[in-house]
Amino acid sequence: MGLGGATKKLQKVADMGEELYARMNELREQIVEVRETVQDTHERVAALENKVDQQAALLEAIAESEGVDVDELLTEVAIEEAEPAITEAEGDDTAAVSDAESTDDGETKTGSGE
Repeated sequence: MGLGGATKKLQKVADMGEELYARMNELREQIVEVRETVQDTHERVAALENKVDQQAALLEAIAESEGVDVDELLTEVAIEEAEPAITEAEGDDTAAVSDAESTDDGETKTGSGE
């Protein structure tokens, strides 16, 4: 009876070992695939960065030939991107002030005309 129980336990441990070994092999294959994917992605990103740099150089050359100040334009864009909420808020305040001024002007003209 003692040998039968030990045999069952050993068989159970052996089965668990085989299952663990199979899982480790699957994980190893997945890691290899992930590494390949990462390498492919890295190469694609590098190629895209190179193309973007080339296009930026072409656009700058075209802009300069057309008399556009690229640095000034990029500075304006950076300011607009950094402060979009301020620009929108000022636009709302300016519109409200403009509406109030036009109402005042309209009333004044109407009042002085009567």
